[in-house]
Amino acid sequence: MAQFHRTSIRFLLNDRQVELSDFAPDLTLLDWLRLDRRLTGTKEGCAEGDCGACTVLVGRLDNGVLNYETVNACIRFVGSLDATHVVTIEHLSRPDGGLSAVQQAMVDRHGSQCGFCTPGIVASLHALWLSDPNPGPADIERQLQGNLCRCTGYEPIVKAAIDAAATIPDAENDRLVAAYDQTVAALTDLADGARVTVESDRGTTYLPADLDDLAELYEAHPQATIVAGSTDVGLWVTKHMREISPAIFTGHLDALREMTIEPEGVTLGAGVSYTAARMALIAAFPQMAELWDRIGGEQVRNMGTVGGNIANGSPIGDTPPPLIALGATVTLRKGDARRVIPLETFFIDYGKQDRQPGEFVESIAVPALSDDAFFAVYKISKRRDEDISALCGAFHVTLDDDGLVASARIAFGGMAGTPRRAPATEAALVGKPWAWETIEAARLAMSQDYEPLSDWRASAEYRMVSAQNLLIRFFLETCGAPVRISRHAAPAEA
Repeated sequence: MAQFHRTSIRFLLNDRQVELSDFAPDLTLLDWLRLDRRLTGTKEGCAEGDCGACTVLVGRLDNGVLNYETVNACIRFVGSLDATHVVTIEHLSRPDGGLSAVQQAMVDRHGSQCGFCTPGIVASLHALWLSDPNPGPADIERQLQGNLCRCTGYEPIVKAAIDAAATIPDAENDRLVAAYDQTVAALTDLADGARVTVESDRGTTYLPADLDDLAELYEAHPQATIVAGSTDVGLWVTKHMREISPAIFTGHLDALREMTIEPEGVTLGAGVSYTAARMALIAAFPQMAELWDRIGGEQVRNMGTVGGNIANGSPIGDTPPPLIALGATVTLRKGDARRVIPLETFFIDYGKQDRQPGEFVESIAVPALSDDAFFAVYKISKRRDEDISALCGAFHVTLDDDGLVASARIAFGGMAGTPRRAPATEAALVGKPWAWETIEAARLAMSQDYEPLSDWRASAEYRMVSAQNLLIRFFLETCGAPVRISRHAAPAEA
C-alpha cells in the first residue's frame, strides 16, 4: 500500500513548474499545450502519432541522469507527465533568445517551406543534437523516421542536422544544458514516491507509487485501462473515441523498466521502451536490428513498450513473432501471485489473451541463442519506415551434426487473428536435411497453418505467398549456396 498520496500531478513545462488536478484521464498533452497553455508552436497533423508535427521533448531522470526523448504529444496523455520536464518548440532557442544551432541550420539550409512540420522536425533534431555529437546520415534519417514533410524532401533537413553538429551543446548555446543541474534537482524533488489519484467529471487517473502498489490497484480495479506508452491507447481515444477511465499509468515505474542481460538470455520489464531495449536485444540477437529500427518512428519507439506490444494482443504487433520464435516466456502478476507461461500460449484468439482480471504482464524473458542456431526476422509493409506490418515472420532453426533439422520454431504476425507458430511447417522441417527439397515441402505445408485475411494492407493471397517466400529467403540466407527455384516459388520482394 502506498505510504503517501497526492491528488495532483507535478511537472516542469519549459521553465516553469506546473501542478494539475481535475483533468480527464484521456486529456492529451497536445490539447493541453494548445488549448490550455496556448503554446501553439506544437501542431496537430494526424492525431495518431504518425506525422511528427506534434513532437516535443520529455525529460526524465534515469538513475539520476536526465535524458530527453522525443514524443508524440497527440497521443501522450497528461497523466503520464508526473516528475518530467516537458519542452516545447518555444523553449528550444538559445539562453539569450537567439536561434538554436538546429534552428539556425534549418534557416541556412532552407529546410522549411510551409513550416507546418518544422517545429516537430526541429524538436527531433534538437534531441539528436543533445545526445549525439557526431551523427551520420543514417543516424539522422533514423531520428527523422517519425517526422513527415510534404514540402522540402529531406536533403536540406539532413544537411541542417549535420551543420548543427558543428556547434557543441553547452550552457551558452542551449537552455536545457544551462539549466541541467536545476532541472535534475527539481525533478528529484517532484519524484516523491506517492500514489497519485486525480478525480474529474470525466473519470479517474491513478499513478501507483511502485510495482506492489500497481498490483494492488489493478487487482482492486480490474476494469481499469493500464497505460504504459499510450502508442495504442492514444489511438483508442483520438481515433475510436473510447473511454479509458479509470486509467492506471505505469510509465514512471522504475521496476517495470529494469533489464537484465545474462549468458542465459535477456529479461525485460514490461515497461521497457523500444528505445531502451534496442541495445540489449540487438547485442544478444543482432538479427533483430533491422526490424527494431522499423518499429514506428523514433517518437513511437521512445514511448512504446515491449510489454505493451505483447499485452495488447494485436495480431500485427512487431515483437511477438521474433520473441515467440526465440522461445520467450512472460511473467504475469495478480496481486502477490505470479505465473510464468510461454509467450505463444498467451495469445488465445483475436482480442483475447490468457490474462485474468486484475492480472498484468510484469516481464518478458528471452532465452539466448545457441551458437549453432539460425535465426532471422522479416517485416513486410507498404512503407518501409514507420508503418504497420502487413506480415512479420520469424524463423529459428538448429541443425544436428548430420545436417538434419534438429528443431524449428517459426512464428508469424498478420497471418491469423493472433501471432502464431506454424506447427505443420515446423513438422515438415524437423528431422529432414536442410536442403531445397525440404524447404519446398515445408513451404507447401504452410497453407495448413494459416488462413490469412484480406484487408487494405495486403490480400490473403499476397500474405500467404510472401510468408512462403520468406521461408525460402531464410533458407537462401543460411545455406550459403545457390539454389534453383521453381517458377511456382519465386521469392517476393521483402
